[in-house]
Amino acid sequence: MSNPSSASTSQNNEELLVTSDGHIKILTLNRPERRNALSDSLKHRILSELLLAQEDDTVRVIILTGSGDSAFCAGADLKEMRESDDQGIQFRSPMNRLERNIFEVLLETPKPTIAAMNGSAVAGGFELALACDLRVSHDKALFGLPEAKIGMGANFGSVVLPRLIPVTKALEMLMTGEYIDGAEAFQLGLLNRMVEPQEVLPTALKLAQAIAANAPISVRRVKAVAMKGLNLPVHEALRQDPGVNPYLSEDRKEGIKARLEKRKPVWQNR
Repeated sequence: MSNPSSASTSQNNEELLVTSDGHIKILTLNRPERRNALSDSLKHRILSELLLAQEDDTVRVIILTGSGDSAFCAGADLKEMRESDDQGIQFRSPMNRLERNIFEVLLETPKPTIAAMNGSAVAGGFELALACDLRVSHDKALFGLPEAKIGMGANFGSVVLPRLIPVTKALEMLMTGEYIDGAEAFQLGLLNRMVEPQEVLPTALKLAQAIAANAPISVRRVKAVAMKGLNLPVHEALRQDPGVNPYLSEDRKEGIKARLEKRKPVWQNR
């Protein structure tokens, strides 16, 4: 496995660090002094990089993580929000803003996404993780949606969390605003891996590399079919045909040939 420190890196003083490890794009929230809170400018950067990754055929997996060891993301920047309120700037609800909802964009990203939660993820930070396909963290991290405690709505979390864990537990978390720890999150199935804190990013990278080694067309296909099929009757879900059909691709021929020749396949993404 490659050493993350050896990956190519953008400027270290930016709110979002963009690194790469082979076919894996790593987005690191870089506001440790604010517990990696989501300022408007940081959200815009994340949105931009997600859209660029969707258009880049060399990117097969996207990892989101945070700087420091105290938090993956503390959600919205409340200080920035209060300053806007004090200035009389109109506040808009998540689905009525000029820019697209960052969680919706992440959820709809066709390529696999992994949240490497180096620390606690609460409010919008937890929603950011819920929008990813896979999640890795440790038992000391805390997760929750405390929006009801400050008069907010947890718009995305209210929709997605009950689809990922039992509805009764989701409602308890949403209505009380109380947190769960990494051990309970793992037990509930919210975490794919629970490891030691220092192993969070390496474990996420290992998962990403296992995914990136597979045919990109197939990976995108199974993600699309699985996610879109959740709310369809079985007979309709089986007849989905999103994106490039892997059964008719050149990569299917290459995959079979490579398996028979006992070598690694060379994917052409077509």
